Amino acid sequence: MAEEVWVGSWRPHRPRGPIMALYSSPGPKYLIPPTTGFVKHTPTKLRAPAYSFRGAPMLLAENCSPGPRYSVNPKILRTGKDLGPAYSILGRYRTKTMLTPGPGDYFPEKSTKHVFDSAPSHSISARTKTFRVDSTPGPAAYMLPVVMGPHTVGKVSQPSFSIKGRSKLGSFSDDLHKTPGPAAYHQTDVQVTKFKAPQYTMAARVEPPGDKTLKPGPGAHSPEKVYLNKPCAPVVTFGIKHSDYMTPLVVDVE
Repeated sequence: MAEEVWVGSWRPHRPRGPIMALYSSPGPKYLIPPTTGFVKHTPTKLRAPAYSFRGAPMLLAENCSPGPRYSVNPKILRTGKDLGPAYSILGRYRTKTMLTPGPGDYFPEKSTKHVFDSAPSHSISARTKTFRVDSTPGPAAYMLPVVMGPHTVGKVSQPSFSIKGRSKLGSFSDDLHKTPGPAAYHQTDVQVTKFKAPQYTMAARVEPPGDKTLKPGPGAHSPEKVYLNKPCAPVVTFGIKHSDYMTPLVVDVE
């Protein structure tokens, strides 16, 4: 007989104390009625009278009448209005005109068939849409029963079997113990229980502070264009053209 393999030092044993799984009763889920208060008081104890506090009543005014707040028209007496004859200007009364047919609205020539004897006349009307000539189903409305399979009608069918998937209950892969396997545990990092080695990180390059403006290089200078340190002929420049009619600037020097 092969030995059973258990994880760790755990072995099946009886519980040391009572647990809820060993009892079929609901347990201590019922609450005892309170012995204080008025609502849901326990019927086994006497209940003392309870009193409630009420707020102060609203103060009512001695006189509830609205007072002299009505402005009565002085021209109205107990016998009616005390006024002289007054007239108002009213607009013109608008009469409602009824449109009646004139002599040209009648066609006496069309009343000959109603006044004199005439032969019967008939008109051809279109077919009404509510009438149906034939409302019975046609041959295509009927379906013949199938002759193959287990649902044949009037025929003897052979036994048919279906292929069903493998059940997970009671199979070789069913975990009866419901215990975690070796892959359910994560490996603890060694640095958690052992001495941790120093770790270093690589930071970015540090630039020293300085002037970051763009400076001209050797190619930006043109020494061949410099003639200040070489002998040259006198150079004359043209000045500004002065007008003969412009007053010269006179500065008094004491």
